Amino acid sequence: MPSNADADRLLAIYLNDHLAGATLGVELARRLRSSNQGDPEMGPPLARICSEIEADRDALCDLMERLEIGRDQVKPALAKTAEKLGRLKLNGRLLAYSPLSRVLELEVLSGLVGAKMQLWNALEQHFGEGAAGDVDLHQLATAADSQGRRLEDLHLAATRRAFGSGA
Repeated sequence: MPSNADADRLLAIYLNDHLAGATLGVELARRLRSSNQGDPEMGPPLARICSEIEADRDALCDLMERLEIGRDQVKPALAKTAEKLGRLKLNGRLLAYSPLSRVLELEVLSGLVGAKMQLWNALEQHFGEGAAGDVDLHQLATAADSQGRRLEDLHLAATRRAFGSGA
């Protein structure tokens, strides 16, 4: 069993790693929202999910502040850079947003939301119900699950658009 100091250090690293992931998620969600804002099928749900992901990142920052865990400045900056570099992927179009871009970005965002749900579940198990102050970890995990299901629906719609209906 780790000492309290070691456990606290590991928790701080864990939360800062998730803060970097949350930063990447916010940047990617904003890109998806912007790239699909005129699309009646994709635009409104992506705008809603983006707002929720931004709020979730804020909830993580609030929790870290309550726990007096310092925020690493490097990891979130690297996450923002990674999102920008991710835009350089080969997507079948040299300069324009591609239907494949939407498919791949939704896949990455779905993975980040899944990791966020695991974070909230792990913290709820660690702290117990109500031990994280005003942060409702169970509600945050439930919301992440809902985001994941909606992203999956959008991903399937995006694949139909990109690849056709199949055989």
